[in-house]
Amino acid sequence: MRKEKVLVVLLNINNEYSDDEIKYQILELSELVRASGGEVVFEVIQNASKVNPKYFIGSGKAQEIKEISDNHEVDTIVFNHELTGSQIKNLESTIERKIVDRTGLILDIFATRAKTKESKLQVKLAQLEYRLPRLVGFRNYLSREGAGIGTRGPGEQKLEMDRRSIQREISSIKNRLETEFQIRNTKRKRRINSNIKVCSLIGYSNSGKSTILNGISNIYGSNNKSVYADDLLFATLETSTRNILLDNGKDVIISDTVGFVSNLPTKLIESFKSTLEEISDSDLLIIVMDISNDNYDLQLEATTDILKDLNISDKDILYVFNKMDMNPDFRHYHNFENEIYISAKKSDDIVRLVNYIQSLLFKEYDYYKVNIPYSEYDNIKHAISSELKDKQEFNEIGVTTYLYIPRKDVIKYSKYMVD
Repeated sequence: MRKEKVLVVLLNINNEYSDDEIKYQILELSELVRASGGEVVFEVIQNASKVNPKYFIGSGKAQEIKEISDNHEVDTIVFNHELTGSQIKNLESTIERKIVDRTGLILDIFATRAKTKESKLQVKLAQLEYRLPRLVGFRNYLSREGAGIGTRGPGEQKLEMDRRSIQREISSIKNRLETEFQIRNTKRKRRINSNIKVCSLIGYSNSGKSTILNGISNIYGSNNKSVYADDLLFATLETSTRNILLDNGKDVIISDTVGFVSNLPTKLIESFKSTLEEISDSDLLIIVMDISNDNYDLQLEATTDILKDLNISDKDILYVFNKMDMNPDFRHYHNFENEIYISAKKSDDIVRLVNYIQSLLFKEYDYYKVNIPYSEYDNIKHAISSELKDKQEFNEIGVTTYLYIPRKDVIKYSKYMVD
């Protein structure tokens, strides 16, 4: 099957981007196009002092893009920026090709990746809210059958509806999402009340989060069903959760969240905020970086920026420098308080990572020797150290054993304390 040929465009206003940043922006945009099933065949970069309100780029540059497209059978023009509806219309009239902006491209990828009921609703909402003010620019091609990049997804059928109908649909989706949120929130509260520790794998899309989760689950989990992982941006949109049993006998939940990219569209952040809010309930954030990518520091910056947008702070963070097998000589300059270098493909590295996670999650815990009467044993057994169960001693009155509890809870069990 022939891939859609794509020409990508970047506008550098007043030298906003350095040469290295331009390369990174074009590379990331090309990866987004690849994730959407297209192939980048040309790159156009224009330096300008301001945005052209009619074409976004200069009219001369628009004509140049038309000539390149005519000569090389380019199907689609993708801008690394967000365009207005009138700019899309004007560009399409001049270039005579489909015009897609960065937000439309990412929405297109999300539309093809959404699998669960909630993620489909979230993508549909983001698509409708994005397209509503741009209907004038979309009508020429979005209703075509099989129109390709920028036209796919659950919102596609709504393009022929009038604005009022779309607004009603938006309200309906928001109500359905609120119902989904309440269901998930109930489950979340139940989990919090169970006192099980929660970790979230977060970071740039394609940094290896799903591979790490699969590695941890294979060694420490009871559910060995693999999470889908691929060398693509936004390979999956679903939040995958696994229960694992640590060496200290404690159950822990690890979640793999949707990946980030730089300049993630505001509509998507808003639509997925309810899902991403689960990060705020985590006891530990595990930020994963792909150090085989020369721009890992920019990817880290994109991740931390989104965390700020979500108002998530005051969390313990473990920085995981992944893919050391691809860059064994890697050294960095951050010197974070908690950091580890691994290859997610190596089981020994996964074990080291889980040991580090355990040390951070249970840094406030300690072992305490206690005497527990038989009559009270069932009420306390949840706090007994599974690691030291072989050291339990049974006598006429009760059990001498060891608790593994937070230091702040010592007073709660003080009457049983031996040492």
